[in-house]
Amino acid sequence: MQILSVVSVLFFCFSSVFAQIVEQPDPLRPSTPDSVKTDSSNVATTRKDTIKAEVAKPVTPIFRYRFTADGTFTSGNVNRALLQLTSAVDYQLSNYFKLSSNPSFVYGKQNGLLAEREWFGDLRTTYRHEQRLYYLAFGSYERSNLRQINHRWTIAGGAGFKVLNRKRAYISITDVLMQEYTDFLELDDINIFRNSTRLYGEYVFGKDRFTVTHTAFYQPALGQYNVRWNASVSVQVKLTAATSLRTTLANAYESLVVPGRQNNDLRFTVGLVYEKK
Repeated sequence: MQILSVVSVLFFCFSSVFAQIVEQPDPLRPSTPDSVKTDSSNVATTRKDTIKAEVAKPVTPIFRYRFTADGTFTSGNVNRALLQLTSAVDYQLSNYFKLSSNPSFVYGKQNGLLAEREWFGDLRTTYRHEQRLYYLAFGSYERSNLRQINHRWTIAGGAGFKVLNRKRAYISITDVLMQEYTDFLELDDINIFRNSTRLYGEYVFGKDRFTVTHTAFYQPALGQYNVRWNASVSVQVKLTAATSLRTTLANAYESLVVPGRQNNDLRFTVGLVYEKK
């Protein structure tokens, strides 16, 4: 009940929006493992010490989550109503496996006409998530009124590498092979393979009060010209131990869109975040 009360309060935050898109996952940063020192030296232990730490560590499932909500409501010459909900969930089963999901929903009307009704849901599993080199597989489902996508299914698998893993700075790169099936409302269906590369970073400042995160995806199709990419930068200011104010600038591009739709969507939003780690 407490979580539901907090989420209901988040509906009243505001944002300034150019266009709405369903983003690729905005993940929770992996928790800093015990095998990585966080003192001023920031030096990782040896491989032998890492294995000992993993064996000694109790296998206790860890559940972490984050809810973000923003929206805008205007009336007058332009009547606009928009609600956007995103979330991130991590369930760590052991020191080797964890499950993650980043569902999101966007709903918007302009002058009484439906503009956005965007759904995105995924389920990912990560193997060796506490190691510098780790492996992941996932599937996702998407619907988009904005881009006139009836259904989009993807399945993927690949590897990730933690370039930097410190208490106040984290950078990772993942690369996966992805199969995508898209059912457009006004175009022929496509069933293609893509290479998907993601760069993710998170940085903490000011005694953990300020957090800056960035996510960028580049997803070219294999054997043909069909490119998707998106990127976002967020600045988060902690208000309480569990809530923060966050502003995000995001851009998404798809080379193949239905007639009458733009290839590029840009947005700037401000909202509230409820996060428990």
